[in-house]
Amino acid sequence: MNRKLKLDELQRDSLEDFKSKPKHPVIVILDNIRSLNNVGSFFRTCDAFNVEKLILCGITATPPHKDIRKTALGATDSVTWEYTENVVEAIEKVRKSGFPIYSIEQAVETTPLQNLQVDKTKGICLIFGNEVEGVQDIAIANSDGVLEIPQFGTKHSLNVSVCGGAVLWEVTKQLIS
Repeated sequence: MNRKLKLDELQRDSLEDFKSKPKHPVIVILDNIRSLNNVGSFFRTCDAFNVEKLILCGITATPPHKDIRKTALGATDSVTWEYTENVVEAIEKVRKSGFPIYSIEQAVETTPLQNLQVDKTKGICLIFGNEVEGVQDIAIANSDGVLEIPQFGTKHSLNVSVCGGAVLWEVTKQLIS
């Protein structure tokens, strides 16, 4: 009979063990995210997918904050993060590390997420944008490409943290295969 695992059966790493283990070569940039709950969700998702770093830019709130903590569930302690006011400065810094940079957006020229090919030797940087305005045009112009999640309903967008989970799963799936 199948059953849900109890918390003690999940065998999760301790905070110290998690912080010391190698990370997947993934950097996430949040560009002007308004919702503190979305920021917290990204921390939690970045923890789940073992990303290298989360960079918060512009108006994106930073820890410590009770509304971030509410959705992050402790991931603000496990995920390496930094704040950079200007998204272009963040992109330039990441580019110097050799990461290809992709904005997640609906644009004139996009690559459907299922067609993305992640180079395991280079990793990837993913830029997610504001809940209303999306990724800034200047960030898109400084990206190596734009990824789009195909959608088949009547709405034209996904919540940014939902989008983050879908994209990070696809990237992680390629990195661990």
